Amino acid sequence: MKKVHQPSINIVWDEKVDLVTDSHSILGRWRNHFSQLFNVHGFSDVKQMEIHTAEPLLSELSAFEVEVAIEKLKRSPGTDKIPAELIKAWGRIIHFEIYKLIKSVSNKEILPEEWKESVICT
Repeated sequence: MKKVHQPSINIVWDEKVDLVTDSHSILGRWRNHFSQLFNVHGFSDVKQMEIHTAEPLLSELSAFEVEVAIEKLKRSPGTDKIPAELIKAWGRIIHFEIYKLIKSVSNKEILPEEWKESVICT
């Protein structure tokens, strides 16, 4: 397995379009950026709504679509720490198991808590 590349960012623009170079200020800038990006102002309590439709909202997922998505995976591992290269190398049997897992989650219509986490690479 290869060592995962850890890019280094040592300069960013602040809100006033000035360059920021010290690490503490850079982290603060990214914190503010993603806080503004992901926090919806005016909604203190967002609740899940039920949607009733006669037709499915998404077309039926195919094993081929999962296979294509796996091939497009980036190098960085997610919160599970499994590198994309390993998932790709496991082959079609494991890819089909991933497809069955996704189908099961889709049929139950309940997203696992772990799937709601993300890793943001600046």
